[in-house]
Amino acid sequence: MDIKFNQNEDVNKLMLSELKKRLAKVALGGGKAKIEKQHAKGKMTARERIDYLLDKKAERIEIGAFVGEGMYEEHGGCPSGGVVIKMGYVAGKQCLVVANDATVKAGAWFPITAKKNLRAQEIAIENRLPIIYLVDSAGVYLPMQDEIFPDKEHFGRIFRNNAIMSSMGITQISAVMGSCVAGGAYLPIMSDEALIVDKTGSIFLAGSYLVKAAIGESIDNETLGGASTHCEISGVTDYKAKDDAAALDTIKNIMGKIGDFTKAGYNRIETEKPKENPEDIYGILPGSRSEQYDMMEIIKRLVDNSEFEAYKDGYGQSILTGYARIDGWAVGIVANQRKVVKTKKGEMQFGGVIYSDSADKATRFIANCNQKKIPLVFLQDVTGFMVGSKSEHGGIIKDGAKMVNAVSNSVVPKFTIVIGNSYGAGNYAMCGKAYDPRLIVAWPSAELAVMSGNSAAKVLLQIETASLKKKGETITKEKEKELFDKIKQRYDDQVSPYYAASRLWTDGVIDPLDTRKWISMGIEAADHAPIEKQFNMGVLQV
Repeated sequence: MDIKFNQNEDVNKLMLSELKKRLAKVALGGGKAKIEKQHAKGKMTARERIDYLLDKKAERIEIGAFVGEGMYEEHGGCPSGGVVIKMGYVAGKQCLVVANDATVKAGAWFPITAKKNLRAQEIAIENRLPIIYLVDSAGVYLPMQDEIFPDKEHFGRIFRNNAIMSSMGITQISAVMGSCVAGGAYLPIMSDEALIVDKTGSIFLAGSYLVKAAIGESIDNETLGGASTHCEISGVTDYKAKDDAAALDTIKNIMGKIGDFTKAGYNRIETEKPKENPEDIYGILPGSRSEQYDMMEIIKRLVDNSEFEAYKDGYGQSILTGYARIDGWAVGIVANQRKVVKTKKGEMQFGGVIYSDSADKATRFIANCNQKKIPLVFLQDVTGFMVGSKSEHGGIIKDGAKMVNAVSNSVVPKFTIVIGNSYGAGNYAMCGKAYDPRLIVAWPSAELAVMSGNSAAKVLLQIETASLKKKGETITKEKEKELFDKIKQRYDDQVSPYYAASRLWTDGVIDPLDTRKWISMGIEAADHAPIEKQFNMGVLQV
């Protein structure tokens, strides 16, 4: 171990500590007082419900833990988007669980809440994965109704997806464990089976106050839409449970009787741990995003037995491509090489940059994985495509377009891990969010932006100073530095992995040591959905 390794380790473990602190804060939802209020009503919190429901010793991952962080501060904030989503196992069946967090504005839906719910449904649809809704929500957050109600990707899309999933044969089970009002009342009833908890659960299109105002009828909420009403009179719900635990036990019993699914058939053998110590990742990964390192050393600590079968090893060396296994699953890995390499022609290729030959190699490899039905894993640490006259004359745009084409038309499941930089068109070519990875997560070391903070700040500073000079202002070196620092700080906040995660540009920020679990559970989920179309890159310039 050298001093640089130790320095890197210190920086990365500090970032990991920050991640754990943020996760601990997120776990409190709307705060301890709101949790106690939930308990006083005889109700579990959203996280307690999920923990009770999921198989105790089985793996689980949380989707979108940081959604809403730093957003809606003028409305009191929206931790985790007011909804908790986890992928795990119930009675041995892999599934998604979506639970409204009533400690956050009584479980009301903010714009980001709808986006997060739609992401859960997207994952369920792509992977034909059963989904369980634990409903406890006051409905749309009215002060922001114009940002959540009428558009295509707004609240109504949830119910459209309920119908689509039903037609696809994807199991949906809902438990009404608190409020379920107005349009939100359609969600549980559009599920295959619906449960309701006695005395605490209620379903109605309009509550007692609105009914009184609208038609003059005086009625209490329990009589209007409580468990007895919907299980014995309306027939809206299928099961009545005495409390949260009983409702969750019923869901376990239902899930335990679901038949097996038709598998996609991705190759898996017995898992082996990496031979190289995964914890070395903290010392290998530089503390600065501009420093070089050997991505192969990271790969060795992610894959089974630390074995990697390189494809076109000596060609296009700024991208590493090859076959490996992760938790027994066969995968094809496409990774940005972050060290400077020397080609056979004697040319230097800089780390993190995609060159024409690298794009060509990656395109061919992606096609091969589609031919062989091997899931793809993208390890991003990319600054973009190579620029300059030599690259332009060599057709970098055309070669980059081929790679983007291959990623776009890939039919095998794709998984993206943002390790370091994720800048510009490099984000696209390496399967950024716009290219439909089944799961996309970032390490605490990640940065997502059009360009680096330094580069962007320099460009923006030129624009700002030019504007001030036009107004007749004198720009001293001190003033220029002040402007630069201010611009860079603002930009650095936006390139943070937490900024991206809060807006659901990624599914979360994770400990690097959890990477194997995310990929393995992701492929297992994808195995529920056989490939239904052929890989075809369409019209392609060669």
